[in-house]
Amino acid sequence: MGDTIRLAAGSTAAEIALTGAEPIAWYVGGRDLLWQADPTFWAQTSPILFPLVGWARNGEIRVDGKPHKIGVHGFAAVKPFVLAEKTKSSARLTLRDDPDSRKSFPFAFELDVFYAISEGELSTTFTVRNPGDEPLPYALGVHPGFRWPFSGQSRDGCRIEFERAEKPEVPVIASGGLFSTSTRPVPLDGRVLPLSEELLSREALCFLNANSRLIRFVAEDGAAISMAVEDFPHFAIWSRPGAPLVSLEAWTGHGDPEGFEGDIREKPSMRFLAPGTEALHAARMRFDAPLLAS
Repeated sequence: MGDTIRLAAGSTAAEIALTGAEPIAWYVGGRDLLWQADPTFWAQTSPILFPLVGWARNGEIRVDGKPHKIGVHGFAAVKPFVLAEKTKSSARLTLRDDPDSRKSFPFAFELDVFYAISEGELSTTFTVRNPGDEPLPYALGVHPGFRWPFSGQSRDGCRIEFERAEKPEVPVIASGGLFSTSTRPVPLDGRVLPLSEELLSREALCFLNANSRLIRFVAEDGAAISMAVEDFPHFAIWSRPGAPLVSLEAWTGHGDPEGFEGDIREKPSMRFLAPGTEALHAARMRFDAPLLAS
């Protein structure tokens, strides 16, 4: 993974890899809550998704009529970030465009990631800047994977709780990771979604333009991992067959719609920054201990 930094406050600590600015461990009270990368299932832990979220049609974007090959979720997860500042409990890391990034994404950008640890929490603030002279299209996402189960008990009774009621249906993901206009039902009862391997055996469950800005991964004993977001309108829940992990994702955009063949600047879910402007996005993870027996 390369060099890492450690942040700590009280009983809470995190390790951040400089490659990808990726949290690779998050401890609360000695409990390691993040999934540990395992190539058998998923070789990442909590990647940052930028400048795309999801799949581009045929693995490429088009800019001014020219195709540019780009991987799923863009390239930030494999790029070395610069450590701009650090204290015991916080750090700021920065990624800028370079000749290599411009081969797949021919735009100027700066991505600033600020991590802060407090008791029971890991907060992340993203600043996307456009230092160029033309509008910057982008999508940004967080993709933390958590141990399943994380409470020391079984998977039985584990559930997802949304802040508000959501529609009990999700888009069907078409071939190549593209978003179709069809939907399929999920066993969501208002705010509560019981977890099972069968439920997570297909593609990610994507709740686009969600009503909620907070989502909780709750164990049967009441222990909970929550993720609260600012300016991330989409949530996704994802795993892989047989993998002891659940990922809670938050996105500003998503994969290409089925049939989309236009310029990246025509994609409906992209954000745009005018030259010389910036945008802020934030995500906060919190762990709450198990409920005490009565």
